[in-house]
Amino acid sequence: FEILNLDMKPGNTLKVKGKISADTNGFSINLGSSSKDLALHFNPRFNESVIVCNSKSCNVWQKEHRDSHLPFFRGCTVKFLIEMLTDKFRVKLPDGHEVCFSNRHSYRKINYMSIMGGFKITSFKL
Repeated sequence: FEILNLDMKPGNTLKVKGKISADTNGFSINLGSSSKDLALHFNPRFNESVIVCNSKSCNVWQKEHRDSHLPFFRGCTVKFLIEMLTDKFRVKLPDGHEVCFSNRHSYRKINYMSIMGGFKITSFKL
């Protein structure tokens, strides 16, 4: 799933709802200007019981941020709220826990969104 004209700006919230595959090791929600330049890579990994957040610049990954709070599981339906602020992204998890990740490259506009791996999107709203 890929969108090339998202037009997300600081102050906007993206709502993503979908079903996690029963047999997946993980999935990712990616926001940035292209697949090679990501402001936010949100990547729950079930085999490690961790949520990894990262950014990518010129197709090079940066330092991972790891959060061991994983309040959802394979096979369930979930909703994530991703808020873009000037200095960070705030991802609200289904249980209300928040994962914050710095806007490392000072993005002022996000055009690109992709969802990869074992997540079937059912709706999204900006």
